[in-house]
Amino acid sequence: MSKHFRPWNPEQSFLFPPAPRDWLPENHLVYFLLDVVPQMDLRPILQPYQAEERGQPPYHPTMLVTLLLYGYATGTFSSRRLMARCETDVAFRVIVGQDIPDFRTISDFRKRHLAALEGFFVDVLKLCAGAGLVKVGRLALDGSKVKANASRHKAMSYDYMLKEGQRLKQEIKALLARAEEADGTEDRTYGRDRRGDELPEELARRQSRLRKIRQAKAALEAEARQQARAEEAERQRQGKPPSGKGPEQAKPEPKAQYNFTDPESQVMRVPNKGWDQCVNAEVVVNEHQIIVAADVTDEANDKRQVRPMVEQLKQNLAAVGVSERAKEMVADSGFYSEANVAYLEAEGIDPYIATERLKHHERIAAPRGRCPQGLTAKQRMARKLRTKRGRQRYARRKAMVEPVFGQIKHGRGFRQHLLRGRKKMRAEWRLVSLTHNLLKLWRYEQSKEE
Repeated sequence: MSKHFRPWNPEQSFLFPPAPRDWLPENHLVYFLLDVVPQMDLRPILQPYQAEERGQPPYHPTMLVTLLLYGYATGTFSSRRLMARCETDVAFRVIVGQDIPDFRTISDFRKRHLAALEGFFVDVLKLCAGAGLVKVGRLALDGSKVKANASRHKAMSYDYMLKEGQRLKQEIKALLARAEEADGTEDRTYGRDRRGDELPEELARRQSRLRKIRQAKAALEAEARQQARAEEAERQRQGKPPSGKGPEQAKPEPKAQYNFTDPESQVMRVPNKGWDQCVNAEVVVNEHQIIVAADVTDEANDKRQVRPMVEQLKQNLAAVGVSERAKEMVADSGFYSEANVAYLEAEGIDPYIATERLKHHERIAAPRGRCPQGLTAKQRMARKLRTKRGRQRYARRKAMVEPVFGQIKHGRGFRQHLLRGRKKMRAEWRLVSLTHNLLKLWRYEQSKEE
């Protein structure tokens, strides 16, 4: 007797039209986003459409916003891949229905409304606050290198620019001399009716390269002057005397890099991977692993990011109506400086910032008794972290902020920016961060129903 199987016919037609709500489980992320997105302030996106009456009706902005958020939440960032998933994936078809947008439509929508999409970070944070997930008693601050949409082989140091500029000038001078000599020979041979203003391809290529190097050199010098003025302003704020070096005479470091593809990214050291063209993505997270502040910087070192991230944190909390103030901040040794510790304490935040990196499994004996007199600020912080209370507080860092980067970079695969320029990369990073928060909110709502 042959085995009986369940009926199966892939060509079977539906007797009645299928309902999209029947295609996926009721608690699926897609249905959650379809309910959440209309609660956001979509007016900045909807308003530009009101004044445009030409052409065919556009795709509904709410649909495209939901599509982008679901794509970023599930690790699909490319517009071409989003279009492909709309053709083959049931969850994406629930969003777009039968009218699948072209990849160029998705890409242009993201570019045109990038600032509005970035603004949804606060809207999502407000939803998380309504659910009770934005508790800021203890916070963790950290940064992680994210590859830029540029190659490190397209970068050049300031020192090399000077040498390359001189070399190109000499080559251009030699080529012009050869061209002048060739023109004289042709004039003697063919007469003087030739135009004579055609640039040889070899000469044009070198002149173009020299022009780009000059622009890059000027950009690095302007950045060095700006940084020198900022340092002088910081010295003045701290009551220190001027350094005596005029900001206008500041010169870039010989190894200062400029990338011709994306000048607003930098060559940075990536742990266990060597060097690459990157930006430094910063986040502040709470005990629920909710990102309450997110930013992007081209500085590989984290020491100058404490103040900007705390200021952004205060703005975000005020925008979502959270009156609670941060009480503790934990961060690794990359963020330590006496100025950062003093700033956090002035803000009423108890800092727990490592002063040095310890080897794996390295143990340091806990101090006993009162803190000795005469210790430097760094020694006091190191002693503070060795106490029982300090070790307990700092140990929370690994459980708060490290998993967030793991979920974003390893879980969802966001390891490289699609957009170029710091402003666009910052908006994209906040788009990634707000979808991280949406996932946390979705899972929290699910846990309440179980």
